[in-house]
Amino acid sequence: MKCGIVGLPNVGKSTLFNCLSNAKALAANYPFATIEPNIGIIPVPDKRLLQLSSLINPKNTQSAIVEIVDIAGLVKGASKGEGLGNKFLANIRETNAIIHVLRCFEDSNVTHVDGVINPLNDKETVEFELQLKDLETIEKKKDVVKRTASSGDKNALKELEILNKYYDHISSGKSARSLIIENNEYIQGLNLLTLKPVLYVCNVDENSINGNQYTEMVKKSIINEQAEMQIISAAIEADINELDSANDRKEFLKEIGLEEPGVNKIISAAYSILGLQTFFTAGEKEVRAWTIKKGALAPEAAGVIHTDFQKGFIRAEVISFDDRVKFETEQACREAGKISIEGKNYQVCDGDVIHFRFNV
Repeated sequence: MKCGIVGLPNVGKSTLFNCLSNAKALAANYPFATIEPNIGIIPVPDKRLLQLSSLINPKNTQSAIVEIVDIAGLVKGASKGEGLGNKFLANIRETNAIIHVLRCFEDSNVTHVDGVINPLNDKETVEFELQLKDLETIEKKKDVVKRTASSGDKNALKELEILNKYYDHISSGKSARSLIIENNEYIQGLNLLTLKPVLYVCNVDENSINGNQYTEMVKKSIINEQAEMQIISAAIEADINELDSANDRKEFLKEIGLEEPGVNKIISAAYSILGLQTFFTAGEKEVRAWTIKKGALAPEAAGVIHTDFQKGFIRAEVISFDDRVKFETEQACREAGKISIEGKNYQVCDGDVIHFRFNV
């Protein structure tokens, strides 16, 4: 699963990406500092993993991961190929969700492409370009479907009806994800840009980590948008990122009144908007967090570990995270009757500790 970081030039995308991944993407004060997308494999912070690891003391501990891509800054006219528009839109189409960074700070030393700080205008600029591209995509699909619908084909007529609803909705300046409609399978294959889940990240100055007038503007604007929002100071995160020891970072966070780095919240929120959850495997060799889609069944979860596990799935031995911590050992859980034996139709819950039985 992959999230793309997008936004206008000079809003703090690359700085944020560097903090998320500890990679060193060029963060420069000019448009298109990022041309080729930088890709980071980011561990998902999860206190439960640390608890299990502390309890079992394995040889290795492995976090779940999410892939983050820093995509070139978008400018007006991107849908027509302006700036790096075509490349931007192609890169974003390959992602599963969007992290949209908005500039919510004032700094005369950092230029703004439009010369004025207004996160709503910035937000609309990006969305407008994505919407234009979606309208173009739907228009092309409609031309194909119309030919079949003209013969009276019921399925084609239904598909055309759905396409028209999305076209009209997006034409009114709204994103596809805000249109809640049944039977939208006709639209899924089009990979519409504005159908992707979005996390808005408001990049503020060091004195506004709890928000400011700009973040309030953004908050009000997304009420009906089926999107989430986080506030972060990329400058503070960059300072945290420069500290070498965990103790130094902890002390710095305490001084500025934060419990954890803001990037942790962004990673967790990105994981959430992707519709993902975690299950664990826990043994003396390794304690590991694994990523699955919410609603996944036990054989699918087994397949994430190895395809043989899914092919030869027999059963899943499941302990809830809370019980695993409460009773401390697997044997104690067994004696307390806290290990459930589940079959192929078991829907894995977030935090399940699972041992799979299989035969191939």
